[in-house]
Amino acid sequence: MGYSLVEFCHDVRAILRERDDRDGREQVRQKLEALLRDPGFCATHVAPGNDAGMEQIYHDPELDFCVLAYNMTEPRTSPPHDHGASWAVYGQAAGHTDMTVWSATGDAGALEPVRTFRLEAGQAGLFDVREIHSIDYTEGARFVRVTGVDMTGEERRVFDPETRAP
Repeated sequence: MGYSLVEFCHDVRAILRERDDRDGREQVRQKLEALLRDPGFCATHVAPGNDAGMEQIYHDPELDFCVLAYNMTEPRTSPPHDHGASWAVYGQAAGHTDMTVWSATGDAGALEPVRTFRLEAGQAGLFDVREIHSIDYTEGARFVRVTGVDMTGEERRVFDPETRAP
């Protein structure tokens, strides 16, 4: 029996109502890994023939969390950034994404890498509120991102990739 997007969103809603903290978000990360194991979900939202780019596939009207599907045709490295007052969970469906966590130094807010890890298909990673990170994904990468709020109006920090300064 599969694990649908509807079931996932129901579970996330229940988790966040009980505890919208790091432990609760870790539970969301684990649920996203379960969703990525569902062939029906993947065939519908992160399949090779899907339209390229990002699509919001769910927005919770009460709690404001969003689920977005990414079907990327070109490789890309994002600049270091955060998601403002929101958190983000990335889950890899195909290809891989190298994730880097950054920390501000005393040098006028410049950044230094703290940790790098790779998400392979079926794995998910959590970036908590204001946690600075960058992603580097392969051509044809497909992934899902869950955010704590609709990011369209969220103020966030983006750092220059060359100088690593805000």
